[in-house]
Amino acid sequence: MLDLTPEAYVLLPAFAKIVCEPGWKWQKREKPLANYDMFYVWSGEGEVYLNGRPYSVGKGSCFLFRPGDHTSATHNPQKPLVLTYIHFDVMEAVTLVPEPYRQLQDTFDFEHMLAKYVRLFLIRTFAAEEEARLILKQLLIHLLRDDLEEPVEQRKASNQLTESIREVANYIQQHPGTAHRVDDLAQRAGLSSRYFSIKFKELIGMSVQTYMIRTRIERAQHLLLHAGMNVTEVADALGYRDIFFFSRQFKQYTGKSPSEIR
Repeated sequence: MLDLTPEAYVLLPAFAKIVCEPGWKWQKREKPLANYDMFYVWSGEGEVYLNGRPYSVGKGSCFLFRPGDHTSATHNPQKPLVLTYIHFDVMEAVTLVPEPYRQLQDTFDFEHMLAKYVRLFLIRTFAAEEEARLILKQLLIHLLRDDLEEPVEQRKASNQLTESIREVANYIQQHPGTAHRVDDLAQRAGLSSRYFSIKFKELIGMSVQTYMIRTRIERAQHLLLHAGMNVTEVADALGYRDIFFFSRQFKQYTGKSPSEIR
């Protein structure tokens, strides 16, 4: 539905925001739905059946029923459902259709768009149908985004993990001469050693050991070029006990010996 132009949406007169009466029921019909129906719960408690499968619903529950679906619903009379439904159709073949059901967590923008859609026709706004098609596409994009993006909590956790790994990488750069232990670095990130090593390579692009060596060699290059230090002094400053090992490692990573740089 992402590829459809607004003009491809066929607006149908069946739409409203309603407060369901205590005895309300949505009876299952013999014939399936003939068009699409966006069905959103503002508040209340109930149960919706989609093709025989039950869903417990409350605030934020959102369905996109499709042509051919069989639907029915009931609700708790003490907590009646307040819902918006919008029936529509499309004039072109569709791909990337939103999932039939989701529980929206961030409802503010979605509810604002739903309310605006209904209000356009209640007050007979100028160019109401043109704007309604645009809003309908926005609603569907919102649902697709909710389907395709990570949940908010997962995104937060992912961001925190990335920040932790990058903080450790920055710590290594600030202390190139320290003989860092992976276990200590993992503890600094609040992770197990194995998981830390996996995520470090995934996010930084190289293993922890390789990153430590590369950082040390880059610092060695700087000291040799700009600090007026000789090879022995640089090797000692960066924690190398064996100057010959330092020279071999330096050449392995730069293609030149330290004395050539000096």
